[in-house]
Amino acid sequence: MDTQGLQTFIALAEYRNFTRTADSLFVAQSTVTNRIAELEREVGKPLFERNKRKVVLTREGELFLPYAKRILELSKMGIRDIGAMKKYETVYRIGSTNTIYECHLFPIIKEYMLAHPEHAVKITIGHSNSLIQEIQDNLLDVAYSYLPFYHNAYHCEVFATDNLVLVTRYDNDIYQDGIKQEDLVHADYLYCNFALQEVGSFIKELFPPHYQFGFEIDNSTKLIPYLLFTNGISFVPESIAAPYIEQKQLRCITLLDFEAPKINCYRITRKIPT
Repeated sequence: MDTQGLQTFIALAEYRNFTRTADSLFVAQSTVTNRIAELEREVGKPLFERNKRKVVLTREGELFLPYAKRILELSKMGIRDIGAMKKYETVYRIGSTNTIYECHLFPIIKEYMLAHPEHAVKITIGHSNSLIQEIQDNLLDVAYSYLPFYHNAYHCEVFATDNLVLVTRYDNDIYQDGIKQEDLVHADYLYCNFALQEVGSFIKELFPPHYQFGFEIDNSTKLIPYLLFTNGISFVPESIAAPYIEQKQLRCITLLDFEAPKINCYRITRKIPT
């Protein structure tokens, strides 16, 4: 399948206009038309509905779009890896969530790179679901995820286990003697939308359905600065909070009548055929 045709299809799906698509690709509008027509012949279905006012994806086009993006990314990744092999003995493609990378993985990769300068390392930071998809697409050699992935063709093992701790600014004197679960709804809770099955469910179930938080963020490592200048409290992985606790910038709040679950992160690799 022609990569230029796929690139043109993706651009037209974004711009919904033949002229703007042609300008973005630095080609004539007739070239865009011909590429889309050729791709539609190859697919065997119309990918766009066209009229004088708009261009929209058909149902078949909507279905084909994510596959086109993955095919194009696989092609680009293959070309990059072939190029890297000319200079390096091996290219290791590593995918990780941001928190696992910052809390656990960076020092390991750093030591490996210092010991093996002949090897290239390519790191992708993403969400667990997308990393699992990328290792299945052969875009990664190893994925570090908060979600396990059990499949006959892959190894999945616990890479690290973290505690979930409730913290606040060190000089914030609230809940010095600990906190009960029922008190959480009255607290200034800074909500982090953990993309973790058990942990995410645990935190959501501490609050009433459709509870409105005064602050929300989707990355636990980016939550810390907000804890340092507010009187808020929040659950965070202990590995993230530890340096701030040691420097007396944050302190832990004792849980009096409930417990927080452990956080497992997983290493996923492809099995070597025997």
